[in-house]
Amino acid sequence: MQGTIDGFRYGAVTPVAAYLMACLGGALGLRCIVRSLLDKESWKPGWLALGAASIGCGIWTMHFIAMIGFDVAEARIGYDAGLTVLSLALAILVVGVGVFIVGYRGAGKGALTGAGVITGLGVAAMHYLGMAAMHLDGSIRYDVVTVGLSVLIAVVAATTALWAAVTVRGFSTSLGASLVMGIAVSGMHYTGMAAVEVHLHGTTGASWSGDSPTSLLLPMLLGPITFLLLAGVVVMFDPLLVLGESERSRSAVPRRTRPDSAPGQRPGTGPELRAAPVGARPPGRKA
Repeated sequence: MQGTIDGFRYGAVTPVAAYLMACLGGALGLRCIVRSLLDKESWKPGWLALGAASIGCGIWTMHFIAMIGFDVAEARIGYDAGLTVLSLALAILVVGVGVFIVGYRGAGKGALTGAGVITGLGVAAMHYLGMAAMHLDGSIRYDVVTVGLSVLIAVVAATTALWAAVTVRGFSTSLGASLVMGIAVSGMHYTGMAAVEVHLHGTTGASWSGDSPTSLLLPMLLGPITFLLLAGVVVMFDPLLVLGESERSRSAVPRRTRPDSAPGQRPGTGPELRAAPVGARPPGRKA
């Protein structure tokens, strides 16, 4: 028996919330990566790791918020806690690989392509590992062509995000890039979900005795969401992260004590002394 799938059980609430979390993780990740590039004296591995964790958490929370809205009418859905946590670790790890590659080697064609492919395949693996954590009284099957399309979207999205991370500097442009990233990541997720077919083992009223999606996923989502909020506080209180290259350039301009003093000239020995009236006493000489 084929199950009746509803991917939008709560209407637009779950897709909109999922998209916003993907945008938040992308925006924080981009700014942290930019921070590591703007200031050579900063602790680069730390900023890159924070950026990777932000993007990974954003992708993972997007996936499982969207999965709260996934429902099979004839079956109860549950999740394996171990695989769910493993999918979070996988998301952070593969994004970290891509981020560190472009963070240290730049956006060259070879480095960017390799990092984008690795990260995109890892994001797709996170998605389908998260799907493997789902249990119900039936089997889940996938349309191969649609799965391939979702993987392609993941690779393109990851490559674009990594390119933006090392080339985009301004705050407003980073914000725009994060909105595009949110669309790409959400598009990958819902393309992958379009490939799903559920075949139930029983006839009607089949169920699984595990936890419901909301009772398990909501508490697990609190950790990554809290992490993203704390990362947002770090970004808000770092002026270089918010203002970017323009603030760094302004702070690097040397201040001159007197505008009329030439470089290397002592203040008070400029051209104005040579223009003193005839007969004026030199400074310090008594009449």
